[in-house]
Amino acid sequence: MVANAFPVEVVYALPDAATVLKVTAEAGNSVGALIRASGILERHPEIDLSQNKVGVFSRQVKLDYEVKPGERIEIYRPLIADPKEVRKRRAEQAKVKS
Repeated sequence: MVANAFPVEVVYALPDAATVLKVTAEAGNSVGALIRASGILERHPEIDLSQNKVGVFSRQVKLDYEVKPGERIEIYRPLIADPKEVRKRRAEQAKVKS
């Protein structure tokens, strides 16, 4: 291992399972480069880095963000439903049940 190398996790979560891959990063490596190096794009061809948002510990970042030691890269899936609409429907259903 290179002297300034450090481990980083790349995570992609589906409703029923999550893929967590460990990669070795070096100072200056970007989120995009490490996602590609991890092999996760081959395991999950539905991931499109031009569409899917990415982040580090639940904070959205750009693909050129420089990863630091101990960080976890997360690939986010698109929302299926608008959270406000889902809450509104649940509230309406709760009123009907009462």
